[in-house]
Amino acid sequence: MSAETDTQTTTVYRVTGMTCGHCEDAVTSEISALPGVTSVKAVAASGEVTVVSAAPLADEDVRAAVDEAGYEFTGRA
Repeated sequence: MSAETDTQTTTVYRVTGMTCGHCEDAVTSEISALPGVTSVKAVAASGEVTVVSAAPLADEDVRAAVDEAGYEFTGRA
């Protein structure tokens, strides 16, 4: 899912392997470091990560950030 406004894009990604708040923090930290990201909300229970950014992000960049955190990016929700 992706929604664009005049100034920001909100995209929901699927991430597997998150089981707790520490997992959510690790994913949030890595994705937050991507250029243009203004907000990240990871939810372990649903496996969804909602990202707000100044412009659409390349899936490869999000995948690399999730991999760096130690989890598996499975695509957009």
